[in-house]
Amino acid sequence: MVQCDDGAQTIHTASDREQAYVTPDDSKSIIPSSKDPKYATKEVVEKVVGLLKGKFNDDQVTTNPDELLSHGVSANTYHAAAIPNVVVYAESTEDVSKVMKLANEYRVPVTPFSGGTSLEGHITCPYGGICVDLSRMNNIVELHEEDADAVVQAGCQWEAINEELKERGLNMFFPLDPGPSACIGGMMATGCSGTNAVRYGTAKGEWFLNATVVLPNGEIIKTRQRSRKSSAGYDLTKLFIGAEGTLGIVTEATIRLAPVLPTRVAMCGFPGVEEAVQAVGEVINRGVPMQCVELCDTLMMEAIGKFGNVFMPLPSLDTIFFKFQGSNAESIESNIKIVSEISQKYGGQDLVFAKNDKESDELWQARKSAHWSAMALVEGATCYSTDVCVPVSNLPKLVKQTKQDLKENGIVGPLLGHVGDGNFHCALIFKADVPGEFEKVDAAAHRMVKRAIELQGTCTGEHGVGIGKQEYLPLELGEGTLRVMKQLKDTLDPKGIMNPGKLYPDW
Repeated sequence: MVQCDDGAQTIHTASDREQAYVTPDDSKSIIPSSKDPKYATKEVVEKVVGLLKGKFNDDQVTTNPDELLSHGVSANTYHAAAIPNVVVYAESTEDVSKVMKLANEYRVPVTPFSGGTSLEGHITCPYGGICVDLSRMNNIVELHEEDADAVVQAGCQWEAINEELKERGLNMFFPLDPGPSACIGGMMATGCSGTNAVRYGTAKGEWFLNATVVLPNGEIIKTRQRSRKSSAGYDLTKLFIGAEGTLGIVTEATIRLAPVLPTRVAMCGFPGVEEAVQAVGEVINRGVPMQCVELCDTLMMEAIGKFGNVFMPLPSLDTIFFKFQGSNAESIESNIKIVSEISQKYGGQDLVFAKNDKESDELWQARKSAHWSAMALVEGATCYSTDVCVPVSNLPKLVKQTKQDLKENGIVGPLLGHVGDGNFHCALIFKADVPGEFEKVDAAAHRMVKRAIELQGTCTGEHGVGIGKQEYLPLELGEGTLRVMKQLKDTLDPKGIMNPGKLYPDW
């Protein structure tokens, strides 16, 4: 076992897990971040594993060490990780219900898994137990072209949905665009968003019309019907969006689709982040249709220029990527002129406009690959990625303070942000094999979060809380709000078996 940034142990093997296993007779001291030993003993879990094997096909239940490792430990995070006792590959909502009924009866912890791409330790299994993998539930169940919506399973990747819509010749898409390979279940769980958020909003908007959810006791519910709007009762769909799998497991959802409109990409360098943000604010307030408005600081532009596979000339300043959207080419050209005038007003220079779809794709791909370009700035390095969000007017101050902090501490940390909604990401580059490097970037990430909250922002704009940002919820939300959250959690999951150790502070 290895010690992690929060003092907990990363559990890579079954033998590691058994050393750290919590039972009523064990000493809590062997698990640094242990909670009450309220879950099933090792013997009971082994019994449940046997029962699961009796209820499912041979290829649906596994205790293979490699499978356990891939479901509890992620290369995307540096938070404490731990493997489950067993992985169950669900193939239907009824399968998930069977698992939950057993888990509830025997008090076995359950961790949902779909794409495994989250960044804040959401998939780790600190109490072992059952990992329910929904990746085989990856079908578009129904497609209603005339209503512009689709019923999809939780294991569907958003990119695969859009690719299938394109292959069917439909001029529509699902606009939420988090990281590559993200699945519907995880996207709902973390309340995701992405580069399209300035135009289409986030998962907490109206893009999920309803959800089929398996509750901790195995009961199956559907949060509402398929109509575009409803004022009937509580909005339970949104209760599960952002709940990070702690209230139940989403197995299906009805998603809204949007029409695909023509776009063009442009870039403009600015003297500083403040001028860039001011220009973006005026562009948005003028009503110029934008699908995306992205900020890359000078260092990130240097990385993209060196490693982004772009053959067009790039600005060497703090740069805004604009993705214009319009009903036709003429309307886009008109809006480009407006943005050019506004950009020049705030000192914009080195304007680069894509002349055609090929150049637009090249420029936008450079932005989408910024994470990998940033990692290449330091040979043999890796990246600690974190995000925060503040009111747009406070973004320049936060960026300035963060860049000064990184400079003073000798950290390479290029920045990129969804500047249209005040959300930005910092790619903290470090060498994992150099003693003290991780601790240095981890401390910088925590300072950035504290500054964001002081500026009336949030510890996470789109990555979610997981285990990485639990400690900041009291500071951000307040004790009263947390008590309400706890009451909801205790009501729906009185045995505390749903994704334990995540989201909620250490109650």
